[in-house]
Amino acid sequence: MESSSAATVSAGPSPGPTPADLLRRLRARGAADPVTHVERVPARPGVPAPWPSWAPPELRAAFARRGVVAPWQHQAQAATLAYEGEHVVVATGTASGKSLAYQLPALATLLADPRATVLYLAPTKALAADQLRAVAALELEGVRPACYDGDTPRTEREWIRRHSRFVLTNPDMLHHGVLPGHAQWSGFLRRLAYVVIDECHTYRGVFGSHVAHVLRRLRRQCARFGSTPVFVLASATSGDPSTAAGRLTGLPVTAVTEDASPRGGVTFALWEPPLLPPDSGPSTPVPPQSTGDHDDLQQVRRSALRETADLLADTVAEGVRTLAFVRSRKGAEVVAANARRALDDAVPGLGDRVAAYRGGYLREERRELERALLHGDLLGLASTNALELGVDLVGLDAVLICGYPGTRASLWQQAGRAGRSGQEALAVLVARDDPLDTYLVHHPEAIFGAPVEATVLDPANPYVLAPQLACAAFEAPLTPADLALFGDGAKEAVDQLVAAGALRQRPTGWYWRHRERPEVDLRGEGGAPVCVVESSTGRLLGTVDGGSSHFLLHSGAVYLHQGVSYVVDDLDLVDGCALVHAEEPDWSTHARDVTDLSVVSVRSYVDAGPVGMFLGEVDVTSQVVSYQRRRIATGEVIDTRPLDLPARELRTVAVWFTLSPQSLTLAGVQPADVPGALHAAEHAAIGLLPLMATCDRWDIGGLSTAVHQDTEAPTVFVYDGHPGGAGFAERAYGTASAWLRATRDAIAECGCESGCPSCVQSPKCGNGNNPLSKPDAIRVLDVVLANLLE
Repeated sequence: MESSSAATVSAGPSPGPTPADLLRRLRARGAADPVTHVERVPARPGVPAPWPSWAPPELRAAFARRGVVAPWQHQAQAATLAYEGEHVVVATGTASGKSLAYQLPALATLLADPRATVLYLAPTKALAADQLRAVAALELEGVRPACYDGDTPRTEREWIRRHSRFVLTNPDMLHHGVLPGHAQWSGFLRRLAYVVIDECHTYRGVFGSHVAHVLRRLRRQCARFGSTPVFVLASATSGDPSTAAGRLTGLPVTAVTEDASPRGGVTFALWEPPLLPPDSGPSTPVPPQSTGDHDDLQQVRRSALRETADLLADTVAEGVRTLAFVRSRKGAEVVAANARRALDDAVPGLGDRVAAYRGGYLREERRELERALLHGDLLGLASTNALELGVDLVGLDAVLICGYPGTRASLWQQAGRAGRSGQEALAVLVARDDPLDTYLVHHPEAIFGAPVEATVLDPANPYVLAPQLACAAFEAPLTPADLALFGDGAKEAVDQLVAAGALRQRPTGWYWRHRERPEVDLRGEGGAPVCVVESSTGRLLGTVDGGSSHFLLHSGAVYLHQGVSYVVDDLDLVDGCALVHAEEPDWSTHARDVTDLSVVSVRSYVDAGPVGMFLGEVDVTSQVVSYQRRRIATGEVIDTRPLDLPARELRTVAVWFTLSPQSLTLAGVQPADVPGALHAAEHAAIGLLPLMATCDRWDIGGLSTAVHQDTEAPTVFVYDGHPGGAGFAERAYGTASAWLRATRDAIAECGCESGCPSCVQSPKCGNGNNPLSKPDAIRVLDVVLANLLE
């Protein structure tokens, strides 16, 4: 029987304590118990199924050599649907063996038809590399699997195009390399039998909307070459996977959701770091909350990063193989560095068994870290979500999750990285000082009793649709029949491209007018990556996405790479390069920005007397204007230094509510306190929106004002942080009462007196979390809810 997944690599036996014993030891570290809830997820037996009759004997034998005696029921069901020509999505839990569900029909077809080909798409290079190892290990003659991505040497690319029959790549390479060069890929596309889309729940928001059109462009090229491939999608457990997969591919998709794989028991603890002593003052070390990170907070609880680092050190010291997920690149570096330091203090040299892993590392570094983890050279790893979907790890004993990762789907995906092959496992969610994290650790039913979110994407977003139609026109002239493929709004977008001079209309269709192809950023990260280069040697250290560069790589910023600290000398936005030098300052840097917003149009609204709830388009202008330097040991602000960076403009979708001044006065909010009341409500609303939509607070922004020039009333805005919107504001508008009720409860239930990071302070506030009024924020939300619910 399959050991949950067809591609598993054991990290070896673990002689350490049981999860329950380990949790007891971790809880005993401090004076107060930090655990607010322990959930026992019971073990589950597997339900096997016979091999499908169409599976060739040599394929069954190859799987048997890898330890797969028979498929689980859901694998056989999904594989048979795909083999019979039905588009299918298998949406089951982590380690449920989704890979066999698509490998089985794809490889059976390749063995039966020596000309057929398969295209596999993964959201990360690590996952594609892992799947390549799994398929190659089956040693099937004539399949010739190969990875085709940005790391593939150019000398190998021609061979892959001509000879590989199982090509593994990612949406970015499909967009930038395969589709624009479709003539070179004509033989492969003409014989394409299956398109596999792995971890499809990650394609959400703007990125998901772009990928949806990349897949439509792929279908268009396949049709031109005479092929109609079957789409097989794999997803973590998600809400309504059939609809989400259909929106992503533009095709009717059947969902298989009953997970028949065995599962080891999981002990899942919710962990709230302790409050700092009220008289801690400057003498108590208060490490900064590095979440990517331009915060301006006085710490109220112990940093989740420091707490996670200590837990990682403790588990490694116990001989427990542990993966710590951290939300930001900088945070992963901080956790790994602190854990190494603590281990070396206890046992010199033990710190070498811990490392950081994140995007932005060079290819060689990533592969070496993956190898070390797989072979047990590393006992602990602090990773961003780059490993959430990456290497198929077996033999891990514990997972630490530093801060709620934004969605329940992602939370369970990360927790599922431990306890493979029926092992018992420990998962710990370490709460950040944040409204959502605090709410969740005190409302465990919101995690363990709630369904997983539906994936949100919007292919009709005009800021996505128009550039993708331009790419399609570059690949081949658009025809009226093509417009139906691209869905609602395609004709309007084409007309706009014609008016802008990008397309020329002729009787046979619409033609791209320029020699160079359109530049389109699939991930909506605000431009091309910025290279980080050591000025003294010219060595490339890594990259940072363009959207984060103003915050992380401004002149004077502190940049961390594998535990080594660098200071930025110069940021050249034109050339996309930041020059840095190695330095270990005793301060950290925190960028600050200012934002302005204007209403463009209203799509929908609810008139609730003194309260109005609106959904519409807005223009947002933001600019990073300064940064603070703060002592690492104390959190003391050293100084604030100005920055001269260009403003950024964004047209997007927002949800907002207005209140009449009279309703606020009747509720007891004095005119002088209105700005602080709205500001606090805005922060908390942003923090709680991920309960309703597949986003986190870094995907969204907000603005509040006592009198807005467009609404002429006290107003709170929450907007999508991506051009044209990402679907999050629409979700907030559709669930406004539930969203704002959870927001109100999170503020009211917080034990602080005047507002803290657990309720109304924000780690991304450009105004230094000032002014804020916690009690008046509750009164504001009471007014809104009372009128919306009437």
